[in-house]
Amino acid sequence: MLRDLAIALVFLTRLPLRPNGPVGMGDLASVVHWFPVVGVLVGVAGGAAFTLAHFLHLPSWPAAVLALGAMLLLTGALHEDGLADTADALGALPDQARALAVMRDSRIGSFGTLALILVVGGRLGALAGFWEPLRAIAALVAAAAFSRALMPLVMWAQPSARSQGLAATAGRPPTDRVLIGLAIGATLTILILPTGQGLGAMLAAALVAAFTAKALGRAFGGCTGDTLGAVQQLSELTFLFALVAWR
Repeated sequence: MLRDLAIALVFLTRLPLRPNGPVGMGDLASVVHWFPVVGVLVGVAGGAAFTLAHFLHLPSWPAAVLALGAMLLLTGALHEDGLADTADALGALPDQARALAVMRDSRIGSFGTLALILVVGGRLGALAGFWEPLRAIAALVAAAAFSRALMPLVMWAQPSARSQGLAATAGRPPTDRVLIGLAIGATLTILILPTGQGLGAMLAAALVAAFTAKALGRAFGGCTGDTLGAVQQLSELTFLFALVAWR
């Protein structure tokens, strides 16, 4: 169990872990139920930075910047990179082959830059709406966990858009592990947020994730590691927006 968690952390964060035995892309599908737990760790890192800023008497915007910076440092901006690559690839449609080639390009274009500005700016604005550290921690942990619990569902529901790459090599995750991940993400949300707020935020995030995954799957012929990152980013943003709107 600890090895599975370590493998999930290796794939989704920049923590210098070395799980016992060899680890390859093919191991990813078997550890997807740990994705929301990784999200908890990412959210806690952001919440700790937000709390520190609060005790230093910094205003809400600098606190939000520090919180998001801590999360980006821990994850290596993995999903943000996927969002940017997906946005750039959308600009190359309707030529699907060219779009997939653009998605692989490490350079960022106008669409990717704008997508990052809008989504990162939106997350910062949402976080700035939480001044009390406990509320900010709860929001960050729940949003990070539930958005990552949705990623395995997309991996399960859609084929890989490529014959090679993360989604193709990882393969389709087992149904029971996808459901376990969703259950973990949902249970954590219900436990740490008021019931109405948690349910509303999960519903909004799930709807946006479903719409995004369907649209991107149709555009590219399936999912990729980058489109999974885009789904995570947009569902996390929606989750935070829903919580702020509830206030």
